[in-house]
This record gives sequence, C-alpha cells and structure tokens, in this order.
Amino acid sequence: MSEDATNSTAPQPDDWKELATSELRQQREALQQEISELTSRRDALQEEINSSFAGQSDSIARRVKGFQDYLVGALQELAVSAEQMELVVQPLVVQPSPLDQAAAAEAQAAAVVEAPAQAPAGLFSNDEVLIRDRLESFQGQADFYADPWKLRRSLEPGGAALLEDWFLGQGGRGAQPSCGSRNRNALTTAAAISILGELYGERFQTLVLAGMPERLGEWRRGLQDCLGLNREDFGPSSGIVLFERADALIERADRLEERGELPFIVVDAAEPAVEVPILQFPVWLAFAGSPTELALEDDLL
Repeated sequence: MSEDATNSTAPQPDDWKELATSELRQQREALQQEISELTSRRDALQEEINSSFAGQSDSIARRVKGFQDYLVGALQELAVSAEQMELVVQPLVVQPSPLDQAAAAEAQAAAVVEAPAQAPAGLFSNDEVLIRDRLESFQGQADFYADPWKLRRSLEPGGAALLEDWFLGQGGRGAQPSCGSRNRNALTTAAAISILGELYGERFQTLVLAGMPERLGEWRRGLQDCLGLNREDFGPSSGIVLFERADALIERADRLEERGELPFIVVDAAEPAVEVPILQFPVWLAFAGSPTELALEDDLL
C-alpha cells in the first residue's frame, strides 16, 4: 500500500479536535443537567425546611400565647380573691367573775327550757314547708306521666331522709352517704333537681362530675329516666351538663354565677375527693361511696 493511501484513511488533526470538542460538550451538558437537578433538590429542601420551621414556630407561639392568657387569668382571679379576703380579728378574751358565771349558767338553763326548736339554717331555711311536702309526696305512687323536669319515680325513704338533711340540715352544701349505687344516687339527685326547679325555675343548672365516660353515661340515663328528659337536655347550654374534669366544671359554675344563675354541683361517689374550689359554691352535693361500693368500682375498671 502506498504512503498516499495510508495518509488518506488516518484521522486528521481537525477530526480529533472536533471529536474531543464533541465529547467535552456532552460532558458539559451532562454536568449542567446534574447541577440543575441538584439545584432543584436544594430549593425544594430549603422550602420544606422553611415551611416546617414556620409551622413549628406558629404552633409554639400559639401555645405560649395560650399559657400567657391562662397565667394572666389565674393571677387576676388570685388578686380578686385576695381583695375579697376578710381579715379575722382575734377577739379580746376577758375572764368573767364567779358571779357572772353563775348568772350566765342560770340564763342558759332558762333558755334551754323556753327556747323553741331550731329552725333550718342555710339557703333553704324559708322553704322548709315546700321541701318537706315534696319529699313526702315523692315517696308515694310514682307519676310516670309527669311533666319533664318533675320526678317520675318513687323516692325511697332513705333518699328522702338524705335530701331532708341536705336541704334543711346542711343548707344545700355538703356530702351525704351514697345510696348504694349510681342509679339510686341519680334518683335522689333527680328529686333534688325537681325541688330546685320549683324554687329557682330556669335560673339554675345542674353540673355533674364523674371522672369516666361510662359513669357519666349512667348519670345521663338515670336522670333522663327519672325526670322525663331527652338527649337535648344534656349539653353545654342545657339544663344538665356532664363533666369528666373538675376544672372544667368549676369554670362553668363561675360563668353561671357571673350571669346571676345558680349552679347545682353533683359529685359522683367514685370521685376520690371534692376539689377545694367546689366548696365555694352555694349548692353542691357530694356522694360518699362506701368501701364496698368503691371496691366494686375498682373491679369494673
């Protein structure tokens, strides 16, 4: 083969240069595409980080604002309570003479002989006749077709005695022994609601505290049956409100008093204790469960 033929088939320098340029161009395009993809991923990641941080910041800000509002309200209530607190002045004790002691003893003996029976004390002292009359009638034949909010079941003598002591002895504020079951306690409470309805009309609301939904369900069914109520009668703006937490009940009772209404607070027998703020309200009834009843509650949990 001649030298001219060999030179004609070998790649020329221009061909090598063009080939190298083409390869470099392809590599550059590939790098640019990869850079573009990485840039898109970076932008998406940055956007996700920004949105996540903004959401967390907003959530944190809402929680801080809620706690701040709660703290301000608590401090305001504390300030009001402190302003209303009455300072107790210790009385000056003077030792009486023997002659004074003898005269006081004679006066006390005369008062014991001549003094009439003590009248009921407390909020319901002027309603003794009505309360005794209703408690007596509740123990007769049940009126299954009575109007709503009137007792439709017969009250047992033990329940009537409990309510008589609660209304007229405790003035509508105190604990009473449980009647033995939640249904019986609901019956006794229904009788109290019926009497309070005659005394206060629609200016009072019953608030029941029982720490579990199952217990509240028993209360709702018992009161509904004894008073001829519907499910609509149980709710935030209705006649009977059911609570699992004491703090929510106390807040509701405060709002009722601010509107000039009377909260009637009922505490279930399974509650371990009565919260101190509940004691400030004028009408509350706490059922104290017996050891046997509490043990049965524990077995059902």
